[in-house]
Amino acid sequence: MRNKPPLGQTSLKHFMSHHWQRRPLLVRQALPDFKSPLSLQRLLEIAHNEEDPAESRLIRRQRGRWSLAHGPFAEDEIPLEAKRHWTLLLQGMDLHDDAIRSLLDRFRFIADARLDDLMISYAVDGGGVGPHLDSYDVFLLQAQGRRHWRWGKQADNTLRDAVPLKLLREFTPSDEAILEPGDMLYLPPGWAHDGVAMGECMTFSIGFRAPSRHELLHAWLADCADSPIRGTDPRFRDPGVKATTSPARIPDAMQRELSGWIENWRPDAQSISRFIGRFLTEPKPNVWFETTDHPISRTAFAQDVARKGLRADRRSRLAYRGKDFFINGECIEPESGWRPVLHRLADQRCLAPREFAERMDDPALLDLLHDWFEAGWIRFDAKPAASDVGPRRKPLR
Repeated sequence: MRNKPPLGQTSLKHFMSHHWQRRPLLVRQALPDFKSPLSLQRLLEIAHNEEDPAESRLIRRQRGRWSLAHGPFAEDEIPLEAKRHWTLLLQGMDLHDDAIRSLLDRFRFIADARLDDLMISYAVDGGGVGPHLDSYDVFLLQAQGRRHWRWGKQADNTLRDAVPLKLLREFTPSDEAILEPGDMLYLPPGWAHDGVAMGECMTFSIGFRAPSRHELLHAWLADCADSPIRGTDPRFRDPGVKATTSPARIPDAMQRELSGWIENWRPDAQSISRFIGRFLTEPKPNVWFETTDHPISRTAFAQDVARKGLRADRRSRLAYRGKDFFINGECIEPESGWRPVLHRLADQRCLAPREFAERMDDPALLDLLHDWFEAGWIRFDAKPAASDVGPRRKPLR
């Protein structure tokens, strides 16, 4: 069952109609008695890890000057001895820890296609990233310690010069609050904000994906260039052309024909729909999937599924639309009888044994799920032992 949205006394209907993409909301004790599932020691281990690195940044402010460094970091590069004015940011922490990934389930009242990741900010007294604004929605959940937030809608979004961060030149907040563990602040895109640690603190930032048109078209055109062209693929010809005395001039006939190829090219609706599904479920470039040391047969796989059920790996992105199903940048058109099972897997991110029982006699579906299991995209619905973790693999292609 999906967890209750962490909105306190604010109803989901009121939040979506009055706050989402409109105005901020401060929620006291959104998650009462909340404690971070990750310790500072574990954060440092991830920040130091070069084999499975998280995107990490170290931000310092000394005598009014800002500095920015990118990880992974050696143990002596994080200034634990300095008690003021530094922040460690770890992006995509839901990819590294199941408890963090489970926390994102609280926010699945927004479509998964919009959910991006969870960033953890660990800061010492006075630490922060300066006044800035984001182009996406964000929930700022206080996980440890206290942080003083100020926020407001800015008339002037000009950035400061000669600093390594995108900091606002002028910042005039309209609201402020001190957040304690379990408190949460929601900010729509474009709302300037600045959070400063009051002693040692940890903040979880749940960010939402908002692709720009340029980003989408760039990926779409690259995908089209890599895809085989349906039907004929004409090549330019110019029989009967006359000799030229201006060889550097592009001929009119060539200009017209090549322009026509571009202007008259129209993708079909299915190609566009399938690309969008693949685009929205494509894992980030730094995502790897773990395989098992001991591959199992399809028969043994079916028996284990019947006992344990299945769950999506925390790194997997799943979606569906119409007849198509998408997983980690791949698209399939499942048989109609499979769709209820796969849709439940995507919506719930798990399948209990009883939910799968109705399709146990379908060898093709078993083959598909077995392939996903071998790729590390899905797992049995039980926490694997450390010895079960094997080599890492990129998504199937």
